[in-house]
Amino acid sequence: MFLTFGDKGSVIISNDGATIMKLLDIVHPTAKILVDIAKSQDSEVGDGTTTVVLLAAEFLKEAKPFVEDGVHSQNLIRSYRTASTLAIEKVKELAVSIEGKSVEEKKGLLAKCAATTLSSKLIGGEKEFFATMVVDAVMAIGDDDRLNLIGIKKVPGGNMRDSFLVDGVAFKKTFSYAGFEQQPKKFLNPKILLLNIELELKSEKENAEIRLSDPSQYQSIVDAEWNIIYDKLDKCVESGAKVVLSRLAIGDLATQYFADRDIFCAGRVAEEDLNRVAAAAGGTVQTSVNNIIPEVLGTCEIFEEKQVGGERFNIFSGCPSGRTATIVLRGGADQVYI
Repeated sequence: MFLTFGDKGSVIISNDGATIMKLLDIVHPTAKILVDIAKSQDSEVGDGTTTVVLLAAEFLKEAKPFVEDGVHSQNLIRSYRTASTLAIEKVKELAVSIEGKSVEEKKGLLAKCAATTLSSKLIGGEKEFFATMVVDAVMAIGDDDRLNLIGIKKVPGGNMRDSFLVDGVAFKKTFSYAGFEQQPKKFLNPKILLLNIELELKSEKENAEIRLSDPSQYQSIVDAEWNIIYDKLDKCVESGAKVVLSRLAIGDLATQYFADRDIFCAGRVAEEDLNRVAAAAGGTVQTSVNNIIPEVLGTCEIFEEKQVGGERFNIFSGCPSGRTATIVLRGGADQVYI
């Protein structure tokens, strides 16, 4: 267990080697190399950061007398590489193959591996609970090795066992305008429209230079601006979608418009979350509302907005592709790295 201060003076409690090494203000060149080793280990494997730093430090300690005796550094490096080869061969001999095993047997072996990794973490007391959750998340994405398909959300408060796995996508409720309260918060088998455009009333003077010869023509410009936004909203409704998500803003006019038609909407959705919804629900992110066809719409068994601790979450579960999962972590406070 180690308590340190972040770059802005925030208190951080962690026993994770990579976290501690990243936050330490290190000047010595050799120590910086150890930090880089820890970062590489964390990036490539995600575990064993403390072990790799301790091993590297011990190797340097053992090599020092040989260097002082005049042994060339290349000879030491060659020896370490030979030892590494022998160690890898031994590990391969001890490895247990999961080929030909049933799904339950694979999950059991993977859960044991995950539990071993979690033993040294702050959540070590609940390692079986979290090991099962992690394995279920990995099994959900199948053979796809894109780990960004697994989302991890943190909600301070509650008990660690309040953490749960969503068989699909979950993300925190985004900023919303007036009228959002009247929108439905739950749908069964809804069609989902994913956008990367603004649905907001904006003055077209930002996009064009307009010259008027008669002041009375100004009203026609204003009317055209309203027609543009209403045309976009009408096309969204005509698509049959009951859930509309956009990477960009969905303004107050659009929010109220959708509420009047029993449609849920959320703007400023993070790109990562929007892409995960697309992968899970089977939809395609659109950059225009023209020619929206059924094939670009996604779907899921259940969409709902739920309260999780002090946060509201939009949850898409029972997605047809089944290639995504979201782990929602609870327990402790912001100062504790779960």
